[in-house]
Amino acid sequence: MAFSWEQAFGKVREFPLTAGDDGPVPLQVDSIPRLKRFLDWVQIKHCLLRPYFEQPDYPLVESRELLPSFEADPFEYSNLPGFSMVALARPLSYFSEVFQFDILHDLLGDADLGLENACPLERAVQVRNRQTCLNRLPKRCHEAFRKEFLRKDLTALEHYPDILPFLLQMDRAHVLAKDRGGGFHLAGVYGSFPSDLDTEIKRFGVRIGKFSTGDNARYERNRLFVYQFLMELYGFPIVSERRTSSALFSRRLQRMGEDFMVRVLGQSDRTITTLYAHPLTRRYPRVEKTALVQVDSEQKDVLRKLAQGRYFVDRARRVVILRVTYRQHKFSRDNVRQDRALSVVRQEVIHPLSGRVNAMVNIIKDASNMFLRLNDIARGEYNGRIVYKRTEVVENTDTHEKRLKFLYAWLSKHQRRIIGYSGEFYSNVTKVLDTYLRNPDYYETFNAMHDLHQEVWAKYSYIQQARKVQALEDMSRRAHKGGRLGHLEALEQANTLLNDLKYEIVNYFDELVESVIILGENMLQDAYLIRTYIRRRDEDLTAYGREVRRQYGRLVAHLDEFKAIRKTRAESGDKPLEYAV
Repeated sequence: MAFSWEQAFGKVREFPLTAGDDGPVPLQVDSIPRLKRFLDWVQIKHCLLRPYFEQPDYPLVESRELLPSFEADPFEYSNLPGFSMVALARPLSYFSEVFQFDILHDLLGDADLGLENACPLERAVQVRNRQTCLNRLPKRCHEAFRKEFLRKDLTALEHYPDILPFLLQMDRAHVLAKDRGGGFHLAGVYGSFPSDLDTEIKRFGVRIGKFSTGDNARYERNRLFVYQFLMELYGFPIVSERRTSSALFSRRLQRMGEDFMVRVLGQSDRTITTLYAHPLTRRYPRVEKTALVQVDSEQKDVLRKLAQGRYFVDRARRVVILRVTYRQHKFSRDNVRQDRALSVVRQEVIHPLSGRVNAMVNIIKDASNMFLRLNDIARGEYNGRIVYKRTEVVENTDTHEKRLKFLYAWLSKHQRRIIGYSGEFYSNVTKVLDTYLRNPDYYETFNAMHDLHQEVWAKYSYIQQARKVQALEDMSRRAHKGGRLGHLEALEQANTLLNDLKYEIVNYFDELVESVIILGENMLQDAYLIRTYIRRRDEDLTAYGREVRRQYGRLVAHLDEFKAIRKTRAESGDKPLEYAV
């Protein structure tokens, strides 16, 4: 029998999600991790699976969309559900909370209202809660809402699946918190999360060294980078107010030391994003994303394993429920991949009936799959859609203009992965790009779209040179292929690399020059190196020591050349980048 959304998670043992003859079984959920599991089943069922089965043209999420860095959303699907919510692992103090919402009262009683023994007033509390929700619901929903909750306690967690369709009709967030008995309940609706975006961007930019107080030119130059990095730390590109405010609110709750969970579903990204406090992530909340994803047809082994475990929501279309967990990275200006705010740490395919997870499959970080997609783009055989430079939606690769735009987007998306992946993968990428971009048969075609062709070359050249800078970064730590370099070997290899780089990198990318200078100076400032080889007299050094000193001097000279060229370039201004086909 084919799977349907009504059957979803019917075999989950932890929570009785299906009501019995006497109605839902009362739930007592007393921790954020357990609440998260309960909400996972309910929200995946009603916010992802139900729309998928009820709308034949449901836009599945492409697996690459869950791979950082995240892309801007090309479309808004107004017919799909969207919501935001916050859960706090404590009772609320209405006046003292740092955000606005309409409070709902649980039937166990509220000491401030004198309802500790509230049985005689239970009906009055229910009426008040119903009216609070009705005030925020569209009028078309009023009759159905009154009928559904005429005799139900809408704050009780076991009734959350019943009220969720109505919460999806509200523009703002709903709130869950603990009652006086220590269990979670629906504690508020129509919440507005504070979002002091200007202050957060400026404070963060100053802290990571991208802004200086009063330096307008530097602010203008780096603002977009800081904004994008800050948002990606919390799992989003620069997008809608709903997701921006959720990200910044979770940032604030983390700083306050709250035990919390913020969750948001965008109508454009079709992805449930969860940010929550976790003991292993003190600086930032943990980030998870859950979506309906179509597994690539080329991933034969993955498809076979998923079929054997019956993990497919829709076997014919290869659709699964995929949850991805991410790790945040502290900004480092010394790292050539300094734009990496987030990386994938875990992938889980969720069984649509039992809820069990399979974490042994690789759907979104498959290097071979990435390479096949690049090959298809270069050949003009890729059917898909990308957003070019945040503004233009490009579909398919049936013209050279579209191919170049796809390549630009692909290189932008995977830039830091190509920089860090293995030499074999990088070699395959360069073969494909060189074969296409240097093809003499396309000379006239590329000449007619000169600017676009140069943009792709600039991306490609940056990656080529950044891999060399990353190799210098390894040498500065005296690391090489999992081993440890001696001081002489590290200096010799660094000098060879810098000798090659000075004819390329300084003419093109200033940020890479900065990294080269910083990494080189780190090597020169090694305390052991200075004490053992540089400050000692020649007659006290061995032949090895004298060679170390000579290579040290060569490194000083190379860095002086880089600094001189940087100064000349700054005085003369940047020149346009040109590449020969």
